[in-house]
Amino acid sequence: MTWRKICAFVATKIMGWTLVGKPVPEPKCIILGAPHTSMWDFIISYLYYTAIGGKAGIFIKSEIFKWPLKPILIRAGGIPVNRGKGASFTKHMIDAVRKEERVHLAIAPEGTRQATKKWKAGFHTLAKTLNIPVYIGYFDWGRKEIGIGPRIEITENAQEDIKKIKQWYRDKGVVGKHPERFDPF
Repeated sequence: MTWRKICAFVATKIMGWTLVGKPVPEPKCIILGAPHTSMWDFIISYLYYTAIGGKAGIFIKSEIFKWPLKPILIRAGGIPVNRGKGASFTKHMIDAVRKEERVHLAIAPEGTRQATKKWKAGFHTLAKTLNIPVYIGYFDWGRKEIGIGPRIEITENAQEDIKKIKQWYRDKGVVGKHPERFDPF
């Protein structure tokens, strides 16, 4: 049995999730992941994207890339970055994506697993700077459905784009593992 089939079996038969969609066709993109309310979101997302034939990357602080975790993190799509504040962190992320020939970068726009009204615009800066598309990804713990939604056309106005993205999540009615931690308003 292949790793892809194992991931599909675990996600659908053992954990009971419905998998929706196909991997993004472009070689580089950003896939937003919300609602991000639990560390389980990473596990479910990894199983999902592997099961449908994709491989997503996720930024992880470089300090964690040490034995014995390093090979596991790399296999799971981990991309080491030096975490700093604001512009320097964004520059590290841009440089990391530029180095990759192919990367479907999973980013939680909330920037935290806690409830927050203000979503981070770093994904927007990355998409504009690197000229790569943004897709909506979701994990709905209420319906136990995970998938890739539409491609979002990014404009020059990050805050307006974030409002539209939040509206998509509201209209879809997604629920986080911890519903009280997700505020798409």
